This record gives sequence, C-alpha cells and structure tokens, in this order.
Amino acid sequence: MAAEIHSRPQSRRPVLLSKVEGHQDAVSAALLIPKEDGVITAGEDRTIRVWLKRDSGQYWPSIYHTMASPCSAMAYHHDSRRIFVGQDNGAIMEFHISEDFNKMNFVKTYPAHQNRVSAIIFCLASEWLISTGHDKCISWMCTRSGSMLGRHYFASWASCLQYDHETQHAFVGDYSGQITLLKLEQNTCSVITTLKGHEGSITSLWWDPVQRLLFSGASDHSIIMWDIGGRKGRTLLLQGHHDKVQAICYIQLTRQLVSCSADGGIAVWNMDISREEAPQWLESDSCQKCEQPFFWNIKQMWDSKTIGLRQHHCRKCGQAVCGKCSTKRSSYPIMGFEFQVRVCDSCFESIKDEDRTSLATFHEGKHNISHMSMDISRGLMVTCGSDRIVKIWDMTPVVGCSLATGFSSR
Repeated sequence: MAAEIHSRPQSRRPVLLSKVEGHQDAVSAALLIPKEDGVITAGEDRTIRVWLKRDSGQYWPSIYHTMASPCSAMAYHHDSRRIFVGQDNGAIMEFHISEDFNKMNFVKTYPAHQNRVSAIIFCLASEWLISTGHDKCISWMCTRSGSMLGRHYFASWASCLQYDHETQHAFVGDYSGQITLLKLEQNTCSVITTLKGHEGSITSLWWDPVQRLLFSGASDHSIIMWDIGGRKGRTLLLQGHHDKVQAICYIQLTRQLVSCSADGGIAVWNMDISREEAPQWLESDSCQKCEQPFFWNIKQMWDSKTIGLRQHHCRKCGQAVCGKCSTKRSSYPIMGFEFQVRVCDSCFESIKDEDRTSLATFHEGKHNISHMSMDISRGLMVTCGSDRIVKIWDMTPVVGCSLATGFSSR
C-alpha cells in the first residue's frame, strides 16, 4: 500500500473529509488547528469562528466573534495560541484562545494599515507583527508595545507576504506583478532586489527556507519558482491552471508543490526531478526559421516585395517564428507546460512521446477557492472561498504516505 501511494498514480485523488458551512459571506481565511480536529475561519461577514469536530463527525462553532469590519487576513500561532485578524479597515486585532478552544480573549488592536489588510505573519522570536495591505505598504509592529516599528511603500497594492525568520528577509508580492525582497531592521528596511516575471498581479507566495526557494502564483494562471539561494537566480515556470492561482504550499519532505486556483482546480506538482528553465523570448525582425519579414520590417518587405507576417514565439527554444513555421502544439511538462503550447516545427519533431508525460496531477475542488492552507504533518488541507463553504481534505493519496504519521481517515 505504501509503495502504491508513493508512486502517486493518476487515479489517486484528494478525499473530501468534511464541509463546514455557516458563514454568511465569503470566507477570507481558514486554518487547521495543529494536533486538533479544529478549524479557525475568518470571513467577510465580520466574524471569526473556531470550529471543533464533535462526536457526530460534524464541525460546530465553539467560538463565534463579530468584528467591527470584514475580516480579510489571519495568522495563528499554535504554541502561544495567539490569533491575529486583519480587517478591511486596516486594523489588526490580536486574540488569545483558551486551551480548550472554547473562549477567545481580546489582547490589543494594531493600527497597521489605512486600507484592507492582505497578509499577516507573526514572528515570535522578535515579537514582530508583519503585514501588507491595500494601502501599498508593508508594516512591522512590536507585539509587546503595540507600536509601529517601520513601513515601506510600493507603487501598487501589496497583495501577499512571506518572511524568512532567520535572515529577516520579507518577500512582498504586489498588484503590478512584481515581487520585492526586503531586509527588515528594527526601524528601517532596505530593498535587496525585485523579481519580475509574471504578467499579472501576484496572488500568493510560499517561501521554503531549507532549499531557499520562493514560489509565486499569479492572476496570469502561472506559478514561478525562484531559486533565491542559487547563484544563478534560476527560475522555473509552471503552467497547468485555467484560472488565477490563489494559494500555494511547497512540501519540502516530498518535494511537491500544491496549488489551488479560483476555478477550484487543485494541482500537485512533482518538483523532485530536474526541470528545464523556459527560454527567454528572442527578438528578431524576421522569422528565425524561414527568414520571412515580420509586419513591422518595412525595409525587408519592400526589398522582397512580400507582405509581413505576424510574430510568434516557440515556447521550447524561444525563437521568434511565423505562423507557418509553428503550426504544431505540444505539452512539454519538463519545462512546466502541462497544456499544449505553440512550438516551432523543428522543436515539435524533437519532443518524444515520453517527454509529454505529465509531471503533475490535477484534481477538482468543486468550489471557488480563494484561500488554502495545509497541515503538512497530517497531510490535511483546508480550502475556502466566495461560496462561503470551507472544505477539509485528506491529501495523503496525492502527496505521499510519509506525511500521514498518526493520521487516520475520519
């Protein structure tokens, strides 16, 4: 059985364990409580709720708290049982949950932003609360005093956030499609670099501090892996979703990436292989195969008395080609292309049948997914979205059995 799960055949798929329903509006965030049969949810209906599984097998709210403004983001620190809830009005509120998860006490309010909070990270070691918002900034505040330590502004909405606790590096994705790497200090920060590669707004980020890999999902339906630790700054493109990528989670133990999109698509990518980097698109005034001019190449059109052609690019070699020299389409999973994409005729001939074997599995969540989080130790995943439903999944059939220590199907 173990070998069967580890091989991840296509027939294996996530198992829906429970549906949690009760929010009156879209659910902004849902988090599984480690070592407990429980979920914490925050919604646009201004409520934060803690759901515990009862003997009946159903989840019922043990805590129901109404906020002043719609809830837009949430962070939970299990060891200290502290919850931080970001709101539409820019404030972040801290609560402490009792050991039995039946009571929640208000701690303090942080005036972190002037507009909707988009992401929150709590760092216990430094007692910092780091957040991003639609006021185009990242802020970091002291959780002991509640005071603001620093702010940094961007050209557009800051939409998502990851943080490396060891180096104090923050990764901020924004609405323009750019990712900024910052080094946070006590009262100041410095910009290390900016990463550009997406053609749409950044919707999700995941940082793996072990391999020093950053994964980004975007509204352009694609995922990019940035090798931050590598000297070459290598990037890998993954294209397999039909809608914007809303959430990602990299499982370091099995070298798999789990991603969810707005149309309910759930993908599990095999990253434990040597993938090829997609080429940069080459620029040319004429087709690099037949040498016919493109339509802006007035001189060559005049000299050869021909009408210019439209420019395309081969996704495998990156060459600028005309339509007649790129009549074929092919998937090429080793380069991240799980769909059929345009390739030039010579590259098409070089792709073998085995090269088209998928390196990801694709599953249907059957609801709009706007947020996802995983309890990797138990192989559990929770998804939520605008349909007001929270779903809890057993992911062990698709992410390997080694995660499922002590896990039993409910």
